Amino acid sequence: MGPERNNQYTEAGLRELRRNCIMHVDMDAYFVSVELRTRPELRGKPVIVGFPADRSVVLSASYEARAFGVKSAMPMLVAARMCPKAVIIEPRHKLYYEVSAQLMEIFESITDLVEPLSVDEAFLDVGGAIRRLGPPRVIGELIRRRVAAELGITASVGIAASKFVAKIASTRCKPNGLLLIGPDETVPYLHSLPVGALWGIGAKTTDVLARMGIRTVADVAATPVSSLKKMLGATGEHVYRLSWGIDPRPVTPVRLEKSIGAEETFAVDTGDDALIARELLRLSHRTAGRLRSSGMVARTVALKLRYADFSTITRSRTVHTPVDSAQLIYAVAIQLLESLGSRPMTVRLVGIRAEQLEDTAHTSLQLSLDRRDDNWRAAEQALDEVSRKFGSKSVLPASLLDSGNGS
Repeated sequence: MGPERNNQYTEAGLRELRRNCIMHVDMDAYFVSVELRTRPELRGKPVIVGFPADRSVVLSASYEARAFGVKSAMPMLVAARMCPKAVIIEPRHKLYYEVSAQLMEIFESITDLVEPLSVDEAFLDVGGAIRRLGPPRVIGELIRRRVAAELGITASVGIAASKFVAKIASTRCKPNGLLLIGPDETVPYLHSLPVGALWGIGAKTTDVLARMGIRTVADVAATPVSSLKKMLGATGEHVYRLSWGIDPRPVTPVRLEKSIGAEETFAVDTGDDALIARELLRLSHRTAGRLRSSGMVARTVALKLRYADFSTITRSRTVHTPVDSAQLIYAVAIQLLESLGSRPMTVRLVGIRAEQLEDTAHTSLQLSLDRRDDNWRAAEQALDEVSRKFGSKSVLPASLLDSGNGS
């Protein structure tokens, strides 16, 4: 549909089309799809992206692997038992972020109203693009064609009058599909679904509702709000509104990450202080690198420890000056670690998280009282440039070389 024809829309016609202009665009088995671009011989076969270590988890699985019951976040050992013939590919996170940036560029060429949710999905409000590009369904198909042609992966697109229903639509048309749920179809469609389709309804809540005879979205819609509040607390009214397709939230273009971090599970539980400290240094570099690439600084640094019995503790500290330097993050992490005193048992997992993020464009980075802090930051920025040119493992702190950890 060309621009001349699009300009023939009446204002009433545009208003009608704009009733259904929210999209949820979601890539299909994203990490796997990106890998198969250079491994076409694996198309149609069960493929799992994840580290083959015993204690790693599945990051992504092809639909052929999912047919065997393999799911994201499942332990790799379990996935291997379910699908022993699956091809395992180690993840390349830098590549996935690069493709994600290209994906967001496609979205932003369609509309200014893009709300990324993760590296491979986003909400779009295409109301302002209808006169230029055509009705929402035409725009959705255009996005799918461009993603396939320019990135070599497939996308599923849900279109509706609200974010909630658009998300349901994209989930229901996977993989490689498009589903438009019109305003007049919304309530009948929702009421045909199981209660678990509603946001905020997990397995435990599903069981609670089932004991009360509530098994479908229609059942929720027929239940008084007061009863839902007694069963679900404050979320009862929210769930009731969703059951009628009521979700007034707009697509919000600026969505800053609430936190950035990294964590690692040791191959063997450890009580070795030196090994734990070295892993914290590695995680500090990963976290700081992501902060700088996102143009963010953090006011709070958090430490996470998971013990051998799976009990988990976190400690955090707010710093006087926002940070994006690995050495400064590491220094705070070590202070937090030392503040814990003696540990009750060996450690299974460590993690670092940068919180209370601020955009560097709106933050005045004060000069540190210690000139060495500024030197560390300058040195790490130089390492960023080397990594962009030659790869993320071209230059590492000496203490991290040949650590044998594999992360």
